[in-house]
Amino acid sequence: MKLTVSRAVSWRLCAIALACGIAGLASCVAPKPPPPPPPVVVLPPPPVAGHPLSSDSPDFLRLPNLAPGQTPVRVGVILPFGSSTAATRNLAAAMLKAAQLALYDSKNSNIVLITADEGSKPDDAAAAADKLLAQGAEVIIGPLFGPSVSAVAPIARDRAVPVLAFSTEKSVAGNGAYLLSFLPQSEVNRVVAYAASQGHHDFAAMVPQNEYGDVIAGAFADAVKSAGGDSVDVEHFTPSTNAVMAPSGAVAKTKADAVMIAQGGPVLRAIAPSLSFSGLDRDKVKLLGTGLWDDPAIVREDMLLGGWFAAPEPNAVNAFNSRFHDAFGTNPPQLASLAYDAIALVALLSGGQPYHRFTQAALMDPNGFSGVDGIFRFNTDGTSERGLAVLEVAPDGFHVVSPPPKTFQPSAF
Repeated sequence: MKLTVSRAVSWRLCAIALACGIAGLASCVAPKPPPPPPPVVVLPPPPVAGHPLSSDSPDFLRLPNLAPGQTPVRVGVILPFGSSTAATRNLAAAMLKAAQLALYDSKNSNIVLITADEGSKPDDAAAAADKLLAQGAEVIIGPLFGPSVSAVAPIARDRAVPVLAFSTEKSVAGNGAYLLSFLPQSEVNRVVAYAASQGHHDFAAMVPQNEYGDVIAGAFADAVKSAGGDSVDVEHFTPSTNAVMAPSGAVAKTKADAVMIAQGGPVLRAIAPSLSFSGLDRDKVKLLGTGLWDDPAIVREDMLLGGWFAAPEPNAVNAFNSRFHDAFGTNPPQLASLAYDAIALVALLSGGQPYHRFTQAALMDPNGFSGVDGIFRFNTDGTSERGLAVLEVAPDGFHVVSPPPKTFQPSAF
C-alpha cells in the first residue's frame, strides 16, 4: 500500500451509492427496501475569531523563489524540539521528518512548513503560536502535549486558524482544536464491541491507578453498556509488578467471561500469570487489551495468547515505515505517522482560497480521510474516530481477527 497525497482524489473516501435491479423475480418476492439515508451531521457553529487572518500580508514569511502574487500554504508546526528529555526530542525530530516526507510525497511546492519549539511550559507553546501566526500560518500542526494544546488553541482560534494536535487528552479538543491522536476510548469501544459480537456478555477490567486508568474505566463502562453487556467488576491497581496479585485474584473470582487489562510492558506480563495462578481459565475467559498491547514482547507470555486488542492493521503502516527508513535511514517511532497524516490532510485541502480553505466543514467531512494507519475523521467535539482492526495475540505475532472498516458510510444492507 502506497499512501501519497498526489493521489488525494483516490484516498479521500466517498460514499458509494449502490443501485441494482434484478429482473425476472417472481411477483411474490417483495423487493428489498432502500437503505435508510445516512444521519445528518449538524456541526456546531465555528469558533468566532476576534482578529481573523483573512488574506495574505507582505509581513508574512515568503520564500525567495515564490512567484509574485502567489500565496503559499503556510503551515505552522509546533513540537517539543528542545525538550530536556532525549526521547521526546527524538520523537519531535522524527515527526518533523515524517511531515517533510508527506510534503515531498504531495508534490505540492506551494506548501511551506514553519517550525516553532513547543518548549516545556504552556507559555512556551503560546509564544510559539504567536510566532507562527505572525509569519502567516493558516493552520497549525501540533503541539504534542495537552497543556500546550490548551495554550495554543485560543490564540489560534482568535485568528480563525485550526489546530491539528497530537495530544491524547480528550478534554483539550474542540473549538478549533482537532486531535489526530489515537484515543484510548476508541480502542476500548472497538475491542469490547467485537467481544460482545462474539458472544461475551460479562465484562471485568483491570485499570491502573492513574489518569490513563481513569480514562479507560470511563470508556469501559460506556462501551460495555453500549454493547449490551454487564460490567461485573473494575479493579484498580498500582502499576507495579509487585502490586497485581490482589486485583488479579479479585477479577479471577468474578463471573466475567471477558477481562480487559489496560496495561502494557512488564506490568502486563506480571498480571497475566497472576490471573492464571488465581484460577482464571483462559479457555473460558477472553482477555482484552488496549493499544498498550501493541508490543511484540507480549507474545512470549502464554496467558496472553488468544487475547484481543484494537489497533491499526499491522500491514497498513508497513509502506510508511519502509518509505521513512529509505529516506532517513532509521525506523520511525509509532507517532510519526500522525505527523505524516497531518501534512497529507493539509495538502489535500490546500487547493481552496487562501485563508479560507481549512474550514470546519472541510476538516469535518463525514466521509473521513484515509491515512497511514487507516481511515479517520473528526467528531463534532474535535476528537478523532479511527477505523481500527482487532488483533489476536499468537505465538508468531498478531493476527487480524476483525479487519478495520474501509469506509464510515453505513452498509446498504
